Amino acid sequence: MSQDIVQEVTFFLHSVLMGLIITFAYDWILILRKLFRHGRFLTSVEDLVYWFACGIGVFYMLYRENSGVLRWFAVVGAALGMLFYKAVFKNRFVYIMSTCIHKIMWFIFRLIQIVLKPIKCLFSAVRRFVRFAAVRLKKVKEFVKKRLTVFIKTLRMVLCKR
Repeated sequence: MSQDIVQEVTFFLHSVLMGLIITFAYDWILILRKLFRHGRFLTSVEDLVYWFACGIGVFYMLYRENSGVLRWFAVVGAALGMLFYKAVFKNRFVYIMSTCIHKIMWFIFRLIQIVLKPIKCLFSAVRRFVRFAAVRLKKVKEFVKKRLTVFIKTLRMVLCKR
């Protein structure tokens, strides 16, 4: 086989691989969107960054493999890679991964809740004690204030008589 044909076939296979990678990366964005819901603006920013990164990746591949010349069979190869990925995985990958990650996150958050429960109970007990002490201190303050007022009045009366 001629060296030129081998290079063209390699270039085509790299294009197919690029299509697979692009679709795989977008599936991870879809997984993040399923896990963390967000609005249109953030979705648009994600898509813009994604397509910008894909454009840089495709340009780098074209530059490295074909001196930056766009070949239509490279576009067809990337499209075939994307279609092959979607035909094989459909949306199963997104569903399975988002479900697994969601369950792992739920387990971690539940574990954190269990670990922090004694601390929460301790904090609650300290808060009740502080409230109780504040009420008692307020009563003591009022008692001392009354006694001092009585003492000062008595002292004035004694001093005024003299």
